[in-house]
Parts: sequence; structure tokens; C-alpha cells
Amino acid sequence: MAANEPIRPGINLAGAVDLEAIKHRVAAEPGEAGGAPSAGGYVIDVDTNTMQSMVTNSASWPIVVFFWIPTDDRLFPMAKALSDAVDALHGQVQLARIDIATSPEIGQAFQIQGAPALFALIGGRPMPIIEGLPSPKELQQITGQVIPQLIDVARQAGVNGTAPYMESGATGIAQDAAAGEPAVPAAHAEAHRLAQEGDYAGAVAAYEKVLEADPADALAKRELAKARLLQRSAQADVREVRKAAADNPDDVAAQLAVADVDMIGGQIQDAFDRLLDFVATHKADIEPVRERLVEYFSIPEPTDERLGRARRRLAVLMY
Repeated sequence: MAANEPIRPGINLAGAVDLEAIKHRVAAEPGEAGGAPSAGGYVIDVDTNTMQSMVTNSASWPIVVFFWIPTDDRLFPMAKALSDAVDALHGQVQLARIDIATSPEIGQAFQIQGAPALFALIGGRPMPIIEGLPSPKELQQITGQVIPQLIDVARQAGVNGTAPYMESGATGIAQDAAAGEPAVPAAHAEAHRLAQEGDYAGAVAAYEKVLEADPADALAKRELAKARLLQRSAQADVREVRKAAADNPDDVAAQLAVADVDMIGGQIQDAFDRLLDFVATHKADIEPVRERLVEYFSIPEPTDERLGRARRRLAVLMY
């Protein structure tokens, strides 16, 4: 399943959910006493609306996809063990939990027979890990050996970004590593929805309209920069982009493309340094690099120390 291809349904899951789960159903919500572990940290909940964003993000950091039923108490120990293992790796991998009862279409796309099932997702490509309840020994192998090995596999494929940290109880897909984002302003609602659904071209157009109405809207400027970045490069093949940049060190387009990949992967300093180092020896290309850096400068928090250093160096290189 390539990142730039739609996920196509496989088998029909009608009736495939384990009926035994009914006997183990609990009424508590995730995070409540007696309920399933809640999302948060490097654990997110994904549904059909955010599935494509999950696939896109797997080009930037590896994702462990956990199909489960969050009301089935037999799955709680597995959910907790996976969450603890992923959180301990501080963003090197993300755990995406999918409720097979409410989002059966995603289960169809992965061609699973029921819950639980565990996959790795790297660069849009799924790799099955286990289907069915693992034994305690198997679960220990998954958390202690398999998941760290997946990080190594992802790095070899050029997928080595850092997943965003989410506040407890968060759902969906984050496009930014900053925790505690404010509520979405009403004027941004349509643009935000389009971005969350992976329609980055639509989000760009919607945020541009927001800025037409209020040119001083700093949040809209930031989100527009992110949407433009994702519109350009969210579907890029990371390995091909990095190879093209290495093979063509004097090509400004190749260096801009790999800087985009770095930004999407959360490697902000690498993106800044790559372009600034490039323009230091390619002054004729300073204008497209300056434009791209100015766009990037809108994305981190204004207090980020990397911004000040990059702005100062760019100013020196321009004169």
C-alpha cells in the first residue's frame, strides 16, 4: 500500500468481529476506572476520517497500527503494554489504535479477520505483526524486540522523523508536535477540517480566504504554511527524495524537496541547515530558498530558538 495510493478494501468484515467480545464488554470510557487505557502521549485513536492522514504520516515516522475493540476488557493488557512500550521510545514510533467495531472499513483495507490485530505502517506500506491475542511471551517479544526493530527498518527506509506528543485523551492525527493547541477558531473550521481529512489543496485555499479577511491572523499564517508544505510533499517517496538530493547537490529543487521532507518529519533544524548551507555556496538560488525558509519560519512556535539563529544566518547570507 503506497502512500500515494488509496487504501482499497479487501474482504468483507460483516460478522467477523469476535462475538465473544460481547461477554467481555465494559461500559466505562477509555481512561475511566475499569475502562481501556486512554490515548495520549504517542498514542492516538484513528477513524475513517483520519485514516489517510495516518498513512501520510507514516512517510515521516513509523506507526504501529493496533486494531481492537475498546470495550473488550480482554484487550486492555495488550493496549497498555503497547502504549507503555511506544511512549518509552519518545516519538521514535507512534501507536495508532483503530476501533474495528466503529471503523470496519479500515479493517477491510488491511484485510484483517477481527480484533486484535497488529501491523507496522512504514512509508504507507503495511506489515503484519500478529493477529489474535498474543501470549504473554509473544507480547513481551513484540514490545521488547519487534517494535525497536521496526524503528531500525524505518530508518533504513529514510523514515526517521519524530511523532508528535499528544495530550491525554487526544484523538485523530496531529500535524504538529506542539502539545496543548488552542481550540480551532470558527473562521478556521472549514480549513482545519480539510487539512485533517488530507485535502491539503483545499485547506490552502480555505486558509488563504481566512487571511484575505484578516491578514493579521497569525494562526492562519502558520496553518497555511503547514498546508502548503503538506500539499507539496506529503505524498513524496522519502527514499526517492533523499536520493535525488544526494545525487544532485547543486539542484535547488532537489534540496527544497528534501527540506520539505525534513520539516514534515519534525527535523526542523535539519531543514534550516540544509537550505542555509546550500545557499551559502549557491547565491544565485537565494530567492527560492529565501521564500521557502520564510514559509518554514511560520511553522515553529515564535519562541523557538532555532528561528532566531536561522533568521540571523539568512540575513547575513543575503548581504
